[in-house]
Amino acid sequence: MNRSADKWDASIEHYLDYLRTERQASPHTVTNYERDLRSVASSAARRGVEGWNELVAGDVRSIIAEQHREGISGRSLARRLSAVRGLFNHLMRHGDADHNPAQDILAPKDRKALPATLDPDEVSRLLAHNLSDPMICRDLAMFELMYSSGLRLAELVGIDLADLDLSVGQVRVTGKGGKVRDLPVGEHAIEAINKWLGYRRSMPGADERAVFLSSRGKRIAPRTVQMRLKKLAESQGLDRGCYPHMLRHSFASHLLESSGDLRAVQELLGHADISTTQIYTHLDFQHLAQVYDESHPRARRNPSRGS
Repeated sequence: MNRSADKWDASIEHYLDYLRTERQASPHTVTNYERDLRSVASSAARRGVEGWNELVAGDVRSIIAEQHREGISGRSLARRLSAVRGLFNHLMRHGDADHNPAQDILAPKDRKALPATLDPDEVSRLLAHNLSDPMICRDLAMFELMYSSGLRLAELVGIDLADLDLSVGQVRVTGKGGKVRDLPVGEHAIEAINKWLGYRRSMPGADERAVFLSSRGKRIAPRTVQMRLKKLAESQGLDRGCYPHMLRHSFASHLLESSGDLRAVQELLGHADISTTQIYTHLDFQHLAQVYDESHPRARRNPSRGS
């Protein structure tokens, strides 16, 4: 057996036995920790480190950075660091190590995924439909309103007739934490909602408080809204999945792109912290960068000429 490998393995096995017997850790945790520790040991051995007691903070930091570049998520690396810290605490209790090289090392943060949005042409295609069918008419009214006012799904399904004042183009919604806000409603949404309300009067459940009803006359369920939007997008030939929050993201992105007023968008969305709204500035920059690349004479590369 390779003596160097044996140095790493013996400590790992001793620590895993401790987790199983004294800590009574779950088999899943033990399996994950074993995989994490063997991965770190393998990387350290390739760097010429001959055992756990020779590992220093710089080695751990370099190993974690290398694995992150290889595609290991920040969350997985945080668990990996936790496994190494646990192992070294165990070694120190038994006098086999005098320091914990992973003690003050933090896992890298994953890049936050930007929210998916529709461009204005896709929104127009999604919402261009025949309004002669009551259920399709209802769907278009819902989605026009979501896009017009930047609503969350729960806010949409919670709207009552008393919350609408279409004569002035306004809707009152109750957001997270019971926070109430009054929002403007655009012309296209007003037209679609009025069309739906005309059908609604002769439907089962016409005396219900909810604006948007199911075919059985009850307040529409969030899951139904999700399914109807997906079906509508497919019928309109959009080649990617659509979900209700995508309309809210699109509202925020398009409004910020046109106005540049981050505070106004924050208020309309009902965000308590403006840092939540700032994600849309990244989307706006992506759009501007694309316009620049496609339009600026110094940005375009001439494929017929060498670089």
